[in-house]
Amino acid sequence: MLFSKLQVLALGLTLASEVTARAVDVDTESMYSRQQDLVTWDDHSLFVRGERVMVFSGEFHPFRLPVPGLWLDVLQKIKASGYNCISIYIDWFLLEGEPGEFRAEGIFDLQPFFDAAKQAGLYVLARPGPYINAEVSGGGFPGWLSRVPGALRTNTDEFIGATDNYIKEISKVIAKNQISNEGPVILLQIENEYQHALDGYDMPSYDYWNSVKGQFRDTDIAVPIINNEAHQYGYITAHTPASVDIYGHDGYPLGFDCENPQSWPEDGLPTDWLAINNEIAPDTPYTIPEFQGGGFQHWGQAGFANCALLLNMEFERVLYKNNYAVGATIFNIYMIYGGTNWGNLGGHMGFTSYDYGAQITEERQLWREKYSEVKLQANFFHVSPAFLEADRFNSSLQFTDNDAITVTPATTNSTNFYIARHTDYRNTESVPYRLTVKTVDHGEIDIPQLGDSLVMNRRDSKIHVSDYPVGDKHVIYSSAEVFTWKKYDDKTILVVYGGPDEHHELAVANDDSDFSILAGSEGENISVQSTKDDYTIISWDISDDPEDRKVVRVHSDFYIYMLNRNEAYNFWVPPTGAGSDYGTSDVILKAGYLMRTAQVDGTTLHLVGDVNATTPIEIIGGAPAELEALTFNGRSLQFTQSNFGVVKATVDFEAPDIKLPCLSHLQWKKIDSLPELSGDYDDSAWVDANLEESPNDRYPIKTHVSLRAGDYGFHTGSVLFRGHFTANGKESSFEIEPQGGSASGSSLWLDDTFLGSYLGEAGVVNGTITADIPALEDGSEHVFTLVMDHMGLHDNYVVGEDMLKDPRGIQTYDFPGHKSSDIAWKITGNLGGEQYADKVRGPLNEGGLFVERQGFHQPSAPTGAWDEGKPTDGMSEPGITYYTATFDLDISEGYDVPLAFKFDDDVSDGVYRAQLYVNGYQYGKFVPLMGPQYRFPIHEGILNHHGENTIGITIWAQERGGAKPKGLGWDVSMVTETGFGQIELSPAPRWEEREGAY
Repeated sequence: MLFSKLQVLALGLTLASEVTARAVDVDTESMYSRQQDLVTWDDHSLFVRGERVMVFSGEFHPFRLPVPGLWLDVLQKIKASGYNCISIYIDWFLLEGEPGEFRAEGIFDLQPFFDAAKQAGLYVLARPGPYINAEVSGGGFPGWLSRVPGALRTNTDEFIGATDNYIKEISKVIAKNQISNEGPVILLQIENEYQHALDGYDMPSYDYWNSVKGQFRDTDIAVPIINNEAHQYGYITAHTPASVDIYGHDGYPLGFDCENPQSWPEDGLPTDWLAINNEIAPDTPYTIPEFQGGGFQHWGQAGFANCALLLNMEFERVLYKNNYAVGATIFNIYMIYGGTNWGNLGGHMGFTSYDYGAQITEERQLWREKYSEVKLQANFFHVSPAFLEADRFNSSLQFTDNDAITVTPATTNSTNFYIARHTDYRNTESVPYRLTVKTVDHGEIDIPQLGDSLVMNRRDSKIHVSDYPVGDKHVIYSSAEVFTWKKYDDKTILVVYGGPDEHHELAVANDDSDFSILAGSEGENISVQSTKDDYTIISWDISDDPEDRKVVRVHSDFYIYMLNRNEAYNFWVPPTGAGSDYGTSDVILKAGYLMRTAQVDGTTLHLVGDVNATTPIEIIGGAPAELEALTFNGRSLQFTQSNFGVVKATVDFEAPDIKLPCLSHLQWKKIDSLPELSGDYDDSAWVDANLEESPNDRYPIKTHVSLRAGDYGFHTGSVLFRGHFTANGKESSFEIEPQGGSASGSSLWLDDTFLGSYLGEAGVVNGTITADIPALEDGSEHVFTLVMDHMGLHDNYVVGEDMLKDPRGIQTYDFPGHKSSDIAWKITGNLGGEQYADKVRGPLNEGGLFVERQGFHQPSAPTGAWDEGKPTDGMSEPGITYYTATFDLDISEGYDVPLAFKFDDDVSDGVYRAQLYVNGYQYGKFVPLMGPQYRFPIHEGILNHHGENTIGITIWAQERGGAKPKGLGWDVSMVTETGFGQIELSPAPRWEEREGAY
């Protein structure tokens, strides 16, 4: 995902004019290295098994949902919306946290994901990097790369050698699942937004690019390779066109100003992409591997609910349709499901949630209008193959009578599409306009013919059509947008829609003037009129009533449903669920919250879906003519079937009785997680910080030995330092500068005396603690103890800047009266460092706190001798205490009940930080001083809804008077009855005494 700096953007804009100004003349035969014939392409679209395909894709990161048992749930929701593809980043850091040891087992095993994608009927665009950015720690680069000499993402032997094992191993996984092996993978993207570098570095480095491509091609990878420039500059195709099969670029036009969700930037709509693409990549499909589907949020910002408002359904109508207008036929929305930065996997700028304001929330629920708007668009492509063959032209005012409306035409020899929008895309006014459409048999027609004007309300965009085929029927034109159509043995059904307070018109070729109005009032809100040119015009107005539906039958077998867009949101064309079915079923129905699948079995129709209320079902097409049985999630429904074949039924919903244990009444146990402060603590097992030079070459160390955590293999969670010295009796002050990343905090003690904390600040990666030193006896032995919150590593977006190597640890310290070398330092982080102890939960899940090193955050810790005490009791002095409790859940089967732990963000009784563990998985880092997150969803599968659970919370009081959290409780989101089925628990090994734990 694009996450660049302002200076990088400025550099890019300067270079863009140089590259896009020159056309590219290439030999297309030599440009492509097709190693299979199942996925091919021309300048319009991809072909899969010889059929043109609109690759309509959404981004989903399996690693952000560590419950393989839920992957199919999310994929079915994506598929149900009309998508036919899913794009995935793969996080190298999680798979090779230990150099040379590739581990892809359990929750990190990608095979179940590829199997689930195939079962759901979704192709896969695989994006393994090696660099991915994705707002993950290190941008997906393992922390140990900080010790690789030279610039990362360049063609040095050291860096290429460091990537060899990962690319070899991940290529095996991808190759096994590509389409030539009957898998779902149809495209491979290498690297990520490889486009920006500091002065002195070639950008892009084609030697590096071709080395990475060669690493993948040296395996059995055969599908086309694409790239994704962060901005549409065309570096790759301009210099070495053979280095990529299909050129692509990303786009985040509205940015991330979620604090102002109603404000769209003046220049946010790209109007030159078509012309630029025709110069850069005239022979490949227009490809956007990432287009904005939400927004990223930093510590202290507004939060993802605001991002969903900024990047809402209006944004989708205007900006997505603009992409279709310029010809995008490989189109991926980032994100469709964001998920969770559990287990410290996120980069330092972001918090635990990665909801992203996406169409599907972190808790796997549907943002109704965002999700439903895209459902309307995606299903249009399933029934509009001509759109993929259409030639695109630049936007024009010639098709309208109002220069406040701009139209982009997309035409074939027969069917034409007109993508209309406000000329000022930010306009929220209602603008009337007339549209000129071209037809083969009737020439140019100004529409509407039976009304004064069409209207564009608020921020909107329309895809109008002319000479549009509907099976063997012919729509002369339609100002209303097409949702779907199906041709059956006895009838054809077309579903179109428009927004409230709009006027629309549709004309149908006919052999006679036979028509019937089945819904709507003739002469009041709908009229039907035959013309002397042998076609029928249907004209109607749409009210604010979402149930304001019109239905007209023409020719006795052509049914046209004209819906209010708000009613269309409840319509579905579900997949069959048969597996490897990349299209949709023949069933068109109105349901409610979610329809997963629809399967016809003889005279029985089986529906699978989710409901959140008693829900009427209306099947307008695809049911057997003489339906004998209708089931929903396996249970029989009573139904009626009309003479027109319309089936109606009702799914009853009864909310479950949800009983959750009161967290304040649990039997909490607690233990001090800073035994390091006791006078007899033995740190001999800690790592000696004795490197006089750092292997991290970003810049020289400022202390007599390296105090960079990464130099000693610690890259995650809390990092602790112990500095031993002998007093000379002249000590008066001590100043230290830890660097833990954005919003990091740190606390310092001298022996067991608290000296102070740096509380942290959003966007600031380091802070200083300055403390007065009490009088010390000459010759006495003492130790400083520093606890630093490691917030994750920088990404490595800009080549040569090497921000991954921006160290975490102690940058400098000043101890007047002592030389730097007077202090002998020890360091610790997660037990084992890169040889991490918990292979099941991965290399980033644990930090260096005592309870983490011991594994006490896991279920069944030996708490018998621990004290009783709960988190809300508070701490009277600074320090870190771990609290744990067990509880049982008994949630009713057949329901999806999203649960979250919620903290009170009041810090009036002392500033603190908290970590949340659920069954051993770190599922929340809470920093109430900055926010914005105080509510932490826990996915079912991590949380056992039908058995025992262990919760653990570390409270780190950072101020001299300690801290008292104000509250901790449950929060329950919308409950649905689900047809998904039982969810397999993720592995949660219980505590065992750890060898070498200290």
